[in-house]
Amino acid sequence: MTYTLTFKDWFIATRPWSFVVTALPTLFTFLFVLLEEPQYSNRWALGLIAILGSIIYQAGGNLLSDYHDYKRGVDKAGAVVGNDILTSGRFSPKQVLIFGRTMTTLGILLGLFLVSQSGLPLLAIGIFGTLGSVYYRKFKAIALGDLLIFLIYGPIIMGGTYYVMTQHFSGALFFISVHFAFITVNVLHANNLRDIQNDTNAGVHTFASILGVKNSIIYYNLLTYLSYLVIVISVLLAQLPIWSLLSLITLPIAIRNTKMVNQATTDNSAIKDLDKSTAQLQLLVSLTLIIAIIIAIIF
Repeated sequence: MTYTLTFKDWFIATRPWSFVVTALPTLFTFLFVLLEEPQYSNRWALGLIAILGSIIYQAGGNLLSDYHDYKRGVDKAGAVVGNDILTSGRFSPKQVLIFGRTMTTLGILLGLFLVSQSGLPLLAIGIFGTLGSVYYRKFKAIALGDLLIFLIYGPIIMGGTYYVMTQHFSGALFFISVHFAFITVNVLHANNLRDIQNDTNAGVHTFASILGVKNSIIYYNLLTYLSYLVIVISVLLAQLPIWSLLSLITLPIAIRNTKMVNQATTDNSAIKDLDKSTAQLQLLVSLTLIIAIIIAIIF
């Protein structure tokens, strides 16, 4: 069956709902610079390019991940989990591969422009981020996916955005980035916990599959509440404005999610929506922190 692909199809193929993983930490960093180091506010355009670049990298990584998951048999037709852009036949593997490489190349070009405007230390960050995006599947297959995501979507992406705007790094932001890293890893872990059986059958050994269901439940709970602890400590250390405690209003959602994960078994039906619920929590917590920074800038 031949499909006529529209712009919407191509856009959906990039998994745009996942862009919050990169957009929110980089947007937070952009605002954090305006609050803490307003003397660099004249470099705001570079900060916005960094946000755009991070989203493009995310899109490229998503496409390449879907291509390789399909090729390895992780995503199969009729499966209740996984992306169906390939299993449905709407896209051919070649189309997805070329699209993924194109988006990654565009991200690299934007990154090189930012290096030219900021300095060589940013190049090291960009190389690490590119390798992590392109070869994520290899790290995931040997249970290092969680560590890679922790580094990229916390210290790397936020530290890189900060450097683009200020041409130096921040210890305070590094610590704050751990919150974003914990909660982002938890979205991945929820997905991997749900997919333990599929990944194992495909020969993929994620950290969740190594931990097993019982320990994966403990790990999920730890990541959830440690992410809040980082926020509280950052406020106490005056790294974040007091308004950041607004994020605690999302605790009922966190508690709901931990109750859900506590019901996990080898049958993933009880947690089939856990990754979405965790992503929702990530979105809401990140938005409260961004709102807190905006309030602090205004007042």
